[in-house]
Formats: sequence, structure tokens, C-alpha cells
Amino acid sequence: MNDEQQVIIWTPDVPGHEAFTDAKAAVKRLQEIYDTAVTFLSKSFQDALEHGQPEARVRAFYPEIRLTTTTHAKMDSRLSFGHVAEPGTYSTTVTRPDLFEAYLEQQIQLLLNSHGVPVVIGASDTVMPVHFAAANDPALTVPQDGSMDFNLRDNFDVPDLSTTHDAIVNGEGFAYPDGARPLAPFTAQRVDYSLARLSHYTATAAEHFQNHILFTNYQFYVEEFESYARQMLADPQSGYTSFVSTGNVEITESDAPLPVPAKLPQMPTYHLKRANGSGITLVNIGVGPSNAKTATDHIAVLRPHAWLMVGHCAGLRNSQRLGDFVLAHAYLREDHVLDDDLPVWVPIPALAEIQIALETAVADVTKLEGYELKRIMRTGTVATIDNRNWELRDQSGPVQRLSQSRAVALDMESATIAANGFRFRVPYGTLLCVSDKPLHGELKLPGMASEFYKTQVAAHLMIGIRAMERLREMPLERIHSRKLRSFEETAFL
Repeated sequence: MNDEQQVIIWTPDVPGHEAFTDAKAAVKRLQEIYDTAVTFLSKSFQDALEHGQPEARVRAFYPEIRLTTTTHAKMDSRLSFGHVAEPGTYSTTVTRPDLFEAYLEQQIQLLLNSHGVPVVIGASDTVMPVHFAAANDPALTVPQDGSMDFNLRDNFDVPDLSTTHDAIVNGEGFAYPDGARPLAPFTAQRVDYSLARLSHYTATAAEHFQNHILFTNYQFYVEEFESYARQMLADPQSGYTSFVSTGNVEITESDAPLPVPAKLPQMPTYHLKRANGSGITLVNIGVGPSNAKTATDHIAVLRPHAWLMVGHCAGLRNSQRLGDFVLAHAYLREDHVLDDDLPVWVPIPALAEIQIALETAVADVTKLEGYELKRIMRTGTVATIDNRNWELRDQSGPVQRLSQSRAVALDMESATIAANGFRFRVPYGTLLCVSDKPLHGELKLPGMASEFYKTQVAAHLMIGIRAMERLREMPLERIHSRKLRSFEETAFL
């Protein structure tokens, strides 16, 4: 007998695998297995902190959903999700069933409807890292390696990069060790990792995030968003129930104070909440494609229904004015942060539902329509670069590429957000506001903003909000376009 075989392993008692034809009951069993694993790991780790190294290895496993079908689905060809591609065995590991309860019930019910066979719920073979179990208990923190009397890895499982990856969404042919193909776009460890990162970068809990996400790169929009939120809270007919600020401070009254945190997180985030997560979240991602990728990498695990970029850009046409809007219908990708995940030769298509919602919102807010709308808005290609000071280099190369691409605006985030939306199958769009015209002598300098620009900036956020409210009214199967799905897709959104 070798040393590995002699290791004693303590595991919790959980129900065996069981078939379910009721989605609610299936999710309830997922919750039971998850809670048992978390409680077991947390208690065992707390005991280790108080009494020293355990006498055995302590291990628990994520729950899983498993589906085996021998026939092709009787599916509605209009739907882009809710069924597996072909007969076989499919599975996914699951974390935080409480947070994803409505999503899981919906996706499981679609599977049951499409295939007419039960789903099987049980413990998976994927271990749950103690760090992610402890994240459920605010009073419990896993110390850094080396700060305890024993090596953490000797007794507890830690995060494992081999199960924390984007191989599924990147289309790399991922399969679980037993050969099962993925049911969902993310593994449980990948989701747990992003939930932890979201808390760190935004200083708000994942529970507060809404299904409609606005990204911006300008603090002014935060002030406007809070003002709008207070108006909505003052209106009992608005449907909005609360506003959450950085630090998880939540108010339900329009005149309630919101303390300013002593230290803002890297990406201050605010949530105007509504029943069933149908409200709006605003994330100030700051400047640059790296921030844009970081934010979308982690928010994607929450499976939002849409995200939009409403930020500032450089106008590239002499006919544009400061404060004009740009509705992106194509992207020139020179941000480089996604080149290894999504090659630049992959086209990022405009999504009709998003484009219509944005253009309609511009018309609603500005009271302009048809040919008159062209006075303040252009549709066209938006170029995204990774060098904020590109103007300081020889301009002949960049300017030639911008001209050849027919670009009308340039920024540092929009193509990244759109490309990651395409990669993660999250509907995306971009409406920018021109803040400078570097090719025409109007640099972004103090005092350059005109009254027209200031007025348009004030309207810009409202346009994003109106677009999201319009998208909220659309059926889920319509907004999640088939254009975002490949040949062999996961059944879950």
C-alpha cells in the first residue's frame, strides 16, 4: 500500500445521486448538498484554527447536475439555449445555488421540457476549496499560507487552476474527467473565483448585481445614476425597491443618506434594484481595456441579460461636435487583451435588439428622430486601443488604419466589452459620447467642454437607462440572440 492510499480522508455525509423531474426539487437538493459541504469545511477549518492540525485530510465536493439522453431534442429552432446538441452525457458542477436559484430552476426546466428525461443530482468529483467554502461566513477568513502551525494544503483543498478556466466558453473542447460534456459555460470553481474577485474589485456583494449592466469610464455618471435612483425610490410606481452603493450600503428611501467610503474600490459599483434582479447595475470601470476585461470576465458568471458601454470617446470626424453620440455597429480591436481568448479575426456582430433599443432610447431622450437624429448621433465603427497617449507617437500608421476601417470614434474599453460579451454569450452594445477630437485640434483639456457637451453628458446616462428598461421588457429567448451561439453550445445560458 503506497502513502497516498494510507491517507485518511474525512468527508461529509450527503445523499447519493438521484433523478429528478421537478426543477424546484432538483435545485433544493443542490442546495442541500452545497450547504452540507460548506458547513463541513467551515467547521473543520474553524476547529483546525482553534485546536491545531486535523488528524486527516478534510474534503468536500461541489454538487453537480447530470443529464444523459439517447435521442436528439425536440426543440424550438428559434431558441438558442435549453437543449444539448446531441445524445450523450452532460454535466456541470454548481456553486451558490441560493444565488443562482431562479437561473438554475429555469435552465433545468428547459432541459426537462426539451429532452423528456430526468436530471440527476448528486455530489461531483470536483473538490471544494476551503477558501470558497469560508467565503460564505463573513467571520471566517483563511490565513495566508505559512501563517498557521501546519501547511494548509496538507489537510485542505485549495483553488486549482485546472478547474478554474474559460475552456468551455473559449470552445476548447472541455470535458469533465469522466467524459461528460459541459451543461453550463462555467465550472463551479470558476464561478467561485469570480464571485470573490467581484467582491474585491467592486466592494459590493454578488447578490446585489442586477441583470442589466451599464459600464462607464467617467465618475459623473455615478452622480447622475444616484440622482436617478433617488427619483425612482420616491416614486412608488417605479418598481425599483432599493439602491446599493459601494460597501453594500443599501437605502430604500429617496432621502436616506449614503455615506462616502473612506477608500473607493478599483471599480466602484452601484445597483438600482428591482424584483427578480431586473434592475440596473452601474460599474465605473475606469480607463483601459485591462479593466474592461477584468470587470466583464467576472460579471459574466452572473449570466446577465445585457451589458452596455456608456462612456466617453474621441470623435474622429470633423463633422462631429463635443457631446455627439456614437452608436457602435462594428469594432476595430487594437486592445490586445483578448487576443489569446478570441482571435482578432473573429467578427463581433451588432445585435439588432440592442441597436434598436439604444437608437430608440436616444430618440426618446433627445426628442429627435429620423433624419434629425443624425445631427447628434452617428453609427459606425468604434476603434479600441490599449495606448491612452497614442497621439504622442507617429500618427501616420494609426490614422491610416482608422481611416481604412471607417472608424468614427476611438476609446479604450468598448471593443473589449463587446468582444467579451460575444465570448461569454452576453448581449452587448455601445453608445459613446464624444469628449474630444484629437485629429482636429480639440484635445481633452480643462475648459474645452461646451454647454452642448455638458447637456449631452447629462442625457447620456439616461439614454443607457432607457435602453435597459426597453430590453427588460423583451422575452429572454429574444434578447439572447442565436448570433451568440456556436455549433455545439452548452444547454445553459
